[in-house]
Amino acid sequence: MRNALSVELLPSEAEIPASLWDACFPPPLEGRWWYHALENSGLEDQFTFRYALLREGERAVGIAPLFLMDVPIDIVVPKAVLPLFRVPGRLIPSLLTQRTLFVGSPCADEGSIGLLPGVDRRAMLLCLQQSLEAETRRLRVPMLVWKDFPDSFGADMNWLAGQAGLFPMVSYPGTLVELPGPDKANYFASLKGSRRHQLRKKLRLSAERVSVRVEDVRHPEGPVLKEIFGLFWQTYERSATKFEQLGRHFFEHMSALPLSHFITLRESDSGDMIAFMLCFDMGGHVINKFIGLDYARPKEWLLYFRLWEAAVDWALSRGVASIQSGQTGYAPKIEMGHRLVPLTNYCCHRNPVLHRIYKAVAKGISWSTLDSSLGKYG
Repeated sequence: MRNALSVELLPSEAEIPASLWDACFPPPLEGRWWYHALENSGLEDQFTFRYALLREGERAVGIAPLFLMDVPIDIVVPKAVLPLFRVPGRLIPSLLTQRTLFVGSPCADEGSIGLLPGVDRRAMLLCLQQSLEAETRRLRVPMLVWKDFPDSFGADMNWLAGQAGLFPMVSYPGTLVELPGPDKANYFASLKGSRRHQLRKKLRLSAERVSVRVEDVRHPEGPVLKEIFGLFWQTYERSATKFEQLGRHFFEHMSALPLSHFITLRESDSGDMIAFMLCFDMGGHVINKFIGLDYARPKEWLLYFRLWEAAVDWALSRGVASIQSGQTGYAPKIEMGHRLVPLTNYCCHRNPVLHRIYKAVAKGISWSTLDSSLGKYG
């Protein structure tokens, strides 16, 4: 007979043993280091972080990261149906944001529940769902979302949806490029002919217009970190989708991590930093998490593609087999050989009427409604 399953909600990653983090969130998943950085980066005005410690009897057997957030409606519903929310929102402003309890991380590329081997995953998912439903009632939070779960959880999450009345909603897909060999020629050979031609052409044109110096910067601080954050902020302000707002304090924490590498481009003549990419070396796999570009430079410099080339060269020099590049910005990523990784949100609203409305809206969401550049891939 199995021991009873239970859930304990904790306010900090530090209250969970490091050994359990290592076992439940091994690379290439963002582990304890990631949640420690998020907790200590001054994001409390945007998110309230929680952690579900999962138990089988007295034994701790798993971890589920959680966070609370007031989500703007225009992030989660297609533009075509936004007027349905904005009109009543003029009278009831609270309709334009949705207090939501998420299972997952605000910045991680995929949602995940970490469990030790031998634990009944479906039983534990159902136990966690019931515990979180009770928590949403206690906190008067109307919405519960399992955020950005990959297909590896699909069968179990669909089972849970049937048990608990969750509805699925297509999310922004992740992106992944595989590096099939030890040098860049193998990477180019893996691309479709038309994409290979276009990428080589852009890299050649960029090299003709600007000479750059590539650096692998470890633990930047002071003026260098200021340059990095300035480029990040330029890029953030131009982003069409803004889920979180990260400040310089966040990058200070990121820069201190042993697995962080800032791949930077400096203009050879002036020495100015004109682009960066923050990469986490997970051992054979790289997470390309944030980038920054100097948009004051001529578009003809094609800095995004030069930065990508520098990242590929750096990754290959370290024997990396794949680069994970996250959500949004799909058109150039597809051009550079990324494949799309389907991700799904599983949602429920405590109000039965709104639950049915959101469920109906979710049926109309697809990759193409989330991002027009994904139209031919949806």
